[in-house]
Amino acid sequence: MKAINEKILSWASIMEPKAEEQVKNISQLPFVYKHVAVMPDAHLGKGACVGSVVATDGAIIPSCVGVDIGCGMIAVKTKFKASDLPDSLESIRNGIERRIPLGAGGAHAKPCEAGVAFMKDTLDSEKLRPSAKLLSDDRLKEKALRQFGSLGSGNHFIEICLDENQGVWIMLHSGSRGVGNVLAGKHIERAKELMKQYFISLPDPDLAYLVRGTPEFEAYVQDLLWAQAYALQNRDEMMNRVLTELSYALFKEGGHEEEIEVERVNCHHNFTQMENHFGKNLWITRKGAIQARVGQLGIIPGSMGTKSYIIRGKGNPLAYESCSHGAGRRFSRNEARRRLSMADFDREMKGIECRRSEALIDELPSAYKDIDQVMDDQKDLVEVVATLKQVVSVKGD
Repeated sequence: MKAINEKILSWASIMEPKAEEQVKNISQLPFVYKHVAVMPDAHLGKGACVGSVVATDGAIIPSCVGVDIGCGMIAVKTKFKASDLPDSLESIRNGIERRIPLGAGGAHAKPCEAGVAFMKDTLDSEKLRPSAKLLSDDRLKEKALRQFGSLGSGNHFIEICLDENQGVWIMLHSGSRGVGNVLAGKHIERAKELMKQYFISLPDPDLAYLVRGTPEFEAYVQDLLWAQAYALQNRDEMMNRVLTELSYALFKEGGHEEEIEVERVNCHHNFTQMENHFGKNLWITRKGAIQARVGQLGIIPGSMGTKSYIIRGKGNPLAYESCSHGAGRRFSRNEARRRLSMADFDREMKGIECRRSEALIDELPSAYKDIDQVMDDQKDLVEVVATLKQVVSVKGD
């Protein structure tokens, strides 16, 4: 860890200048408490650097959370060993792809039972009730309902992995889908309007913020908490579907999901919540970072084709009890497409059952930082519980 200045502590051994500039911009805001903690996977984001942990007192920056509210990881340790898997894993991959809609617009033709239950429970709830935007928009509610249990695109994935002892794990990355994007975009734009209305000058317009005690702040927090819950349960639903696929693949019948599962970890890495640090209640926003309290389990994926880690937090107070959320990009998607080819795809994905597609070139390991370096940079933040390597990779274009 090093101090970039008195307002920034960084665990990143490698960070591009533009990302560092974003962190400096955030650190200048008057409601940012003490310092910004920069994780080792830090890279350029929109407004806020991905891989940053920002503690705020009295305000929240919606774009610092981002448009995929509640995006995160879920992993399940199963009772199986590598020897229990079939020689060909293609049928399992195809089965997962049939059970879970993929891609940006992916949705179920018929809403799943878990989605119906979530929407009913939360739209009727006083505790987790979203703001007026969702409640009054039937099309958005229908979108949220049909996309519940779907993966999305970009770097979202489903993987079957093996640990050091040849134990089988399932790992999945997704968030709050289209509804989270719509809700986040509405609040980001409203925050920008307020900055103009009150003649507030910012180093970056995307750092527009909402102030505690205002109707806009309360509406954002309502939607934020709802979307985070949606994302968490969306991952649970997809994981349950993968377990069902394994039940049919390995038992030749369904109904064995509960006996397959040994342990489950589900964590956000784009979110904000109220926490107590340095004796003060603060909003802690993690943009591309996970909570890593003492003993808390978390998931740090590498990239498509590289190692991933199940970790246990060390509760480092200077990092606001946080750690990285992955390897972090070396190249933007456009730059990765310019540099990499299908020959790189074939070399880097050798031995992994996956869909061979040019659409996935920007997700190759070469587009990301070295996960081993990232893990070495955060030895004072986490300890490794298990090291995973994928044998099946499912991506949304």
